[in-house]
Amino acid sequence: MRRTRPITAFGWAVKKRLAERKLDQKEFCRRYGIPEYRLSNLISGTRKAEKYRKQVAELLGIEERESSG
Repeated sequence: MRRTRPITAFGWAVKKRLAERKLDQKEFCRRYGIPEYRLSNLISGTRKAEKYRKQVAELLGIEERESSG
């Protein structure tokens, strides 16, 4: 599958943490009740989805400095 949108800094932080925990996006979403499309939105930056961004950041231990710029 070809990616059409670039990955944001927050998206890379999410992907890194998921890899460290040996979880894929689908399993992470299933475990924590996060819609897969929302996680995808966060990774690509297509929507802010503040509620889920905060939840994902807390669950994965991502600090704001890791996810900016």
